[in-house]
Amino acid sequence: MNQEQLNKVSTGNGFIAALDQSGGSTPKALKLYGVEESAYSGEAQMFDLVHAMRNRIVTSPAFDGRRVLGAILFEMTMDRQFDGIDAATYLWEKKQVVPFLKVDKGLAEEADGVQLMKPMPELDALVARAVKKGIFGTKMRSVINSANAKGIDAVLDQQFAVGLQILKGGLMPIIEPEVNIKATDKKEAEALLKAGFLKRLDALPADAKVMLKLTIPTVDGFYTELVKHPKVVRVVALSGGYSRDESNAMLAKNPGVIASFSRALTEGLSAQQSDAEFNGALDAAIESIYKASIA
Repeated sequence: MNQEQLNKVSTGNGFIAALDQSGGSTPKALKLYGVEESAYSGEAQMFDLVHAMRNRIVTSPAFDGRRVLGAILFEMTMDRQFDGIDAATYLWEKKQVVPFLKVDKGLAEEADGVQLMKPMPELDALVARAVKKGIFGTKMRSVINSANAKGIDAVLDQQFAVGLQILKGGLMPIIEPEVNIKATDKKEAEALLKAGFLKRLDALPADAKVMLKLTIPTVDGFYTELVKHPKVVRVVALSGGYSRDESNAMLAKNPGVIASFSRALTEGLSAQQSDAEFNGALDAAIESIYKASIA
């Protein structure tokens, strides 16, 4: 594991950009960016357009390691280039931004109030390929829709098992059990989640550390014990459907937690903007998220 990248992610000021929209979330991301579904036909064209959007973001002068600590990539993005350079190499060598990779294959059907990750039979091969590409870490997402103790235990058991598999392969796992912001018992789900995290973190092998990606909690500062836990490199927050202003305001009330926003980062960006307009809008977005992350 790259020690310089580990130090940056552990102690740096800034946030992680989530640029890993995939499959079902891509048409929505493109539509918000001003590209209608009528503008493309088939997955190949769709992914070309979303890659062009990501390329415009990461090559912008507003996007660099002064405020952006890391960026999460979709597998297809890892295999492409930014400005003629392999994506992960470009991020680190040109921008000093630590590259991460989304490794999950989507969500299974809901059971016990949660959605586990679909099976990942080719994970070891993907991790090995990511190491060769210069990726530092991974992220994988499950969803918690209600405060069901059995379901939350199942999510955490799966996440930690996969996390240890990824650590063994040489990458830093971001464990992401997203709590649905529309859950009527969100606060209760978060209490079960934190208790389950503390139990499993305490049981990790002596040399194992992980990162966590969590929904911004209902109670301000609720995850401070996780932020301070010796087995946790960093706690990052997803925007989960909140607007950028809402996400920033809530994040600022959670010291030690930094952003890892997707929609809230790209909000207000448009394919129709001139480069000057685009770079200005992106700079304002990055600055606002940066300030919330260091509050």
